[in-house]
Amino acid sequence: MPTYNPPLRDMQFVIHELFHATEELKACPKHADVDAETINAVLEEGGKFAAEVTFPLNITGDEEGCKLDIATHEVTTPKGFKEAYAKYVEGGWPALSCDPEFGGQGLPFLVNQCFYEMLNSANQAWTMYPGLSHGAYEALHAHGTDEQKKQYLPKLVSGEWTGTMCLTEPHCGTDLGLLRTRAEPQPDGTYRITGNKIFISAGEHDMAENIIHLVLARLPDAPQGSKGISLFAVPKYNLKPDGSMGERNGIYCGGLEHKMGIHGNATAQLVLDGAIGTLVGAPNKGLPAMFVMMNAARLGVGNQSLGLTEVAFQNALAYAKDRIQMRSLSGPKAKDKPADPIIVHPDVRKMLLTAKAYAEGGRALAVWCTLLLDKELHHADEKVRADSGEMVALLTPIVKAFLTDNGHIATNACMQVFGGHGYIKEWGMEQFVRDNRINMIYEGTNTVQSLDLMGRKVLGNNGATLKKFGKLVAQLVEEEGVNEKMAEFINPVAYLGEQVTKLTTELGFKAFQNADEVGGASVDYLRVLGHLVFGYLFARMAQVALKEIEGGNTDPFYPAKLQTARFYFARLFPETATLMRTARSGVKNLLDTDLALA
Repeated sequence: MPTYNPPLRDMQFVIHELFHATEELKACPKHADVDAETINAVLEEGGKFAAEVTFPLNITGDEEGCKLDIATHEVTTPKGFKEAYAKYVEGGWPALSCDPEFGGQGLPFLVNQCFYEMLNSANQAWTMYPGLSHGAYEALHAHGTDEQKKQYLPKLVSGEWTGTMCLTEPHCGTDLGLLRTRAEPQPDGTYRITGNKIFISAGEHDMAENIIHLVLARLPDAPQGSKGISLFAVPKYNLKPDGSMGERNGIYCGGLEHKMGIHGNATAQLVLDGAIGTLVGAPNKGLPAMFVMMNAARLGVGNQSLGLTEVAFQNALAYAKDRIQMRSLSGPKAKDKPADPIIVHPDVRKMLLTAKAYAEGGRALAVWCTLLLDKELHHADEKVRADSGEMVALLTPIVKAFLTDNGHIATNACMQVFGGHGYIKEWGMEQFVRDNRINMIYEGTNTVQSLDLMGRKVLGNNGATLKKFGKLVAQLVEEEGVNEKMAEFINPVAYLGEQVTKLTTELGFKAFQNADEVGGASVDYLRVLGHLVFGYLFARMAQVALKEIEGGNTDPFYPAKLQTARFYFARLFPETATLMRTARSGVKNLLDTDLALA
């Protein structure tokens, strides 16, 4: 059976020593009083909840799955899920980073980020139920009417109700301009919504008394394509004038998807049969409102793979220390045993360190991104808010795609450490692989994220935001460029930064001549930028570790951090050379292939 220990020490390192988050947040009036002790205490209790309440349900939830009663359209979640959610609500966890005006605790998003990493390590399928509610809360908080906020936000904040996002339809996935769900205006200002939605995570369940669905649909006079989409709030149970729940609304579960993983989460086919909804935001402006939720979800999906990378690493490491198999090539290491523990073998260490490096780099990126998000929303300086928002926009597709791709690499590597036992269900490793696989697909496939990054976030503004990130790299190089002890960490980042500038210019010129060049290069390009961001963060982490060691700190955490950084730069970072070569190879070898694909 797998185990899980919350990585609190590394979280504290990233929050307090790498980013000095509490100092940064002093410039945000809403978070000026948040101190390190509060953050640490919250995360310690959050780690206990994840490890003790939701983690024990991970394997059983996967085995049992969700059950749909065709007659009533009600879904029953796996045994223990409902009770765990009740404890989650009782503990006040849904309100952690929500607005105090609606009952929230008002803590920074970065606290919620770390808490949710632990929940995802413990049980991704369970975590998706409350996780999606945060996105619904954010969308309504940003675009809802005063009446909608009054009706829905206090219940979403308390966790009494949950939320979903209903985008995809059977005939269209990412291309939302093709959606057909229609909304008919009613004399009382509401709308009757009819259509079908699929792949709706947490779309129906028994864990909360009401579900608020955010549904994309078309008004009768809507223009074609994505410019004719509106957003509606559609509750499972309609509300009476006093806010209490009334009759069942015309939205119900017509089926559950049979999936490769995340079996404990109800991925629903939803039927809307004249369901009553209210307009969120302006008519035909549904996508900007929904993008609030979608961007939150994209950061959340990256966090899901980060959580799985961490828990897979922990279990593979424990197994590698215990499992004896063969002797070290350089001679016996455990002479009192008939064979050596497999952790002595170089390739086993390579697999373990790959997962460890991707977990620690991913954690640094995820925390940085949410700290920037906190600054975008609450910093006192308008320019800082704008710059932070711009950087979040650049990093969001990297968080979603790079972290989930890395999660795929890491969970598979950790399963490999177990050998044949990794393929057997009782060890839990194959579930981590299966659960992670969806993260590369939903909330916009990783190819879509790559197109967004290269097409919109980089070429779309002539590399202006990328240049701002480049200045951060240049600043670090200037600080440590003459420090011989930092050379092994700084030089690769400085070199790649120069190469990325050249690559971006070349690809931009090609794309100007032929837009398909973006489609041919974008996936490789995102991965190159992902490594540039990781390299920058690992160099900064090494900088902190070296200063602590030079200052006489004997905590083994710091030399361990340096060893992980050295491995990353030696074994993972060099992937960028191949990626830049393939990105430059052009789109002809992909499109001039009609005979090969006949």
